[in-house]
Amino acid sequence: MPIRQPIVSVLGHVDHGKTTLLDTIRGTTVASREAGAITQHIGATEVPLKVINSICGEMTGGKKFSVPGLLFIDTPGHQSFREMRRRGGTLADIAVLVIDINEGLKPQTQESISILRRCGTPFIVALNKIDLIPGWRRGEGVGPLSKSLERQTEAMRGQLDERIYKIIGKLHDLGVQADKYTQITDFKAMNAMVPVVARTGEGIPDLLLVLIGIAQRFMEESLTIEEEGPGEGTILEVKEEKGLGPTLDVILYKGVLRLGDTIAVGTASEPKITKVRAILKPKPLDEIRDPKERFDPRSEISAAAGIKVVGQDVTGAIAGGPIRVMSGDLAKIMKEMENEAKVSIKTTEGGIIIKADALGSLEAICFEAENAGIKISKAEVGDVSRRDIVGAGTCGDAMNHVILGFNVQVLPDAKEEMLSCDVQIITGDIIYRLIQDYQAWLGKAKRVKDADLREEIVHPGKVLLLPDCVFRVSKPAIVGVRVLAGRVRPGQKLIKSDGKEGGKIKSIRSGENTIKEALQGAEVALALEGPTVGRQINVGDVMYVDMPEEHARRLQTAALNVDEKDALASLYKIKEKEKRYWGR
Repeated sequence: MPIRQPIVSVLGHVDHGKTTLLDTIRGTTVASREAGAITQHIGATEVPLKVINSICGEMTGGKKFSVPGLLFIDTPGHQSFREMRRRGGTLADIAVLVIDINEGLKPQTQESISILRRCGTPFIVALNKIDLIPGWRRGEGVGPLSKSLERQTEAMRGQLDERIYKIIGKLHDLGVQADKYTQITDFKAMNAMVPVVARTGEGIPDLLLVLIGIAQRFMEESLTIEEEGPGEGTILEVKEEKGLGPTLDVILYKGVLRLGDTIAVGTASEPKITKVRAILKPKPLDEIRDPKERFDPRSEISAAAGIKVVGQDVTGAIAGGPIRVMSGDLAKIMKEMENEAKVSIKTTEGGIIIKADALGSLEAICFEAENAGIKISKAEVGDVSRRDIVGAGTCGDAMNHVILGFNVQVLPDAKEEMLSCDVQIITGDIIYRLIQDYQAWLGKAKRVKDADLREEIVHPGKVLLLPDCVFRVSKPAIVGVRVLAGRVRPGQKLIKSDGKEGGKIKSIRSGENTIKEALQGAEVALALEGPTVGRQINVGDVMYVDMPEEHARRLQTAALNVDEKDALASLYKIKEKEKRYWGR
């Protein structure tokens, strides 16, 4: 039986060079046209064996490979990386983890490693940007690493090794055994590391040779396919193409897909049955999301391949969903597809709403949100609708009246509904920045809320009557105090530790100036209406700002510092002597 191409996933930290690596391999410039130069959708690049042989040249040593080439998937390279799914496992057979050799491991790198290990996906490490090591003598283009090293001084080669071994140590701390690929004898036990310059192509032949070699040696059995088996794949994107209507960008990972086949495609609800009207395959080294030339029509296609499928009706199909040729036990296939299309996202009452353009994006942004401690009440694929606005606007706490939209539009009826609803919509096309924008908005909103709360309600305050600072005994009593916690303002009433009244603040002076409030740490003079020093109040007394019970309840959710919380707790104890559960 024939062997298919292994599916290769490329991932890593933002800006560490994974898209540039693929650009160099395929000779296109997709990276420069991606939003923020960070790939957000999953595309595919076919690299045939003859191209690999051409790039690697004499490095192959005349070895013949039965693996027909490599099929690269370009996946989001930040911490929210979620592997595309397929029946029975993950879409990728092997992965390339791109690490900037100068920056080392970043949080996104570590998360990628965690996901790869959890999924059991073997990977090699591309140590990128070796040309940025000070003093590196750059090459002129794609070439083997050995040629690049010949140009370097002995000191430079030492610097390179030093950086490599530092990363080897960091990987070891994470439980990953890795070494330079030239030092490895058992590629099954060790993760190979290949130094590269993604921008120019130095070390790219080494990388391709290691990939094809590992696939040939360890994956031949798993890559064997049935030539005539029913096709199975994963939908990468749903696109509207001029003259074709809605089309599906698909990775076919098993079997054969033929013109006229009855297929089922994953939707947000139950799978949809339709027929294949056209199969379009990009030419080798052409990226299916951003082709330079027209696709070639095919009557049938075998795995593994990145293809565009035109169906009679694929309305409702979602990116990340499955696509299956209907053959055999149809009820079983439908049930399996329903399970495949489900997204595992924790939702809870009192959270925000998340909308995204694809299942993979939705999984990624929800994963990132959960890691950031963000509660989610609803997560769906699709544009922001009026129903979403209404739902967000009735979600209890105003801090949850938020919709995060990734690569989606706000529909006209939603914009109209927003005029009468206090709902914040935050949209973007780069996942980690969208989360950052939300966190920035939330921080600002909380500060505004706390500021409004401080203006609306009486705030906790605690003062100490200072010795030798009685300037008038009564009518009004004028005494010097130190503000121990919170703040005090004119018009506020003070209460003593025994629950007796301590007077009403008529005015506050600091030196020669009358001020509107005194904050923690300040020493000021208070003019107090009501008490007489030596009778109702005395030097050394500690008094608290009195407040209505409702204000105390509202302060339970306010952002108070430790001393303010302590002052409020003391007030609770004083008040509870008169009324049990006061302010609760």
